[in-house]
Parts: sequence; structure tokens; C-alpha cells
Amino acid sequence: MREILMDIERWRQEGKTVAIATVVKVYGSGPRPLGSRLAVSSEGEMVGSVSGGCVEGAVVEEVRGVMKTGQPKLVKFGITNEQAWTVGLTCGGEIEVFVEVFEE
Repeated sequence: MREILMDIERWRQEGKTVAIATVVKVYGSGPRPLGSRLAVSSEGEMVGSVSGGCVEGAVVEEVRGVMKTGQPKLVKFGITNEQAWTVGLTCGGEIEVFVEVFEE
């Protein structure tokens, strides 16, 4: 969290809404460890990562939905080993990501 906190604080000082996506469970092999975070501002700025890029776009869409509703959400993303090789990744696995609006 420390590596993204400066950006979060700056965005909030600029009056932007911020949401955080956090990896809360990893099944099998995951691209990022438990606790990895991605912060997204209401202007679409991003810092951090929950997947090293392989599901970041889908996570950002979930973040946008949570920003609109204000309701936190738990989302599961997964890819089979066969699908992983097709898209150039080395392994499959699943992650659960908790998405919430950042509140002090």
C-alpha cells in the first residue's frame, strides 16, 4: 500500500474519487501475491497492480462500477493453464479481488 499511497493522497487532494482493488485470495498460481493493490482515480489514473496486466482491464471496469454505486464488491478472475499458454502467460490460476471506494 505504501507504494501507491502518495498517488492516492494526491488524487484525493485534487478532489478525485479513488477506489482500491486488493487481491484477497489466490488459488493455484497467481501473477501477483496476496495483498497486491491497484488504485484507480475517478479520472482513470492507475497505480499498482493486482495481476501484472492479465486482468487489469477487467478489474478497472469493476472499479468503475463500484465508484458509481459506492457498494464494495468481491470479484473472482481465473484462467485455465490452456488459456494461459494461448495468451502468452506461463500458468493459470484464480484470484479474488475486493474492490472498494477508498475512505479515510
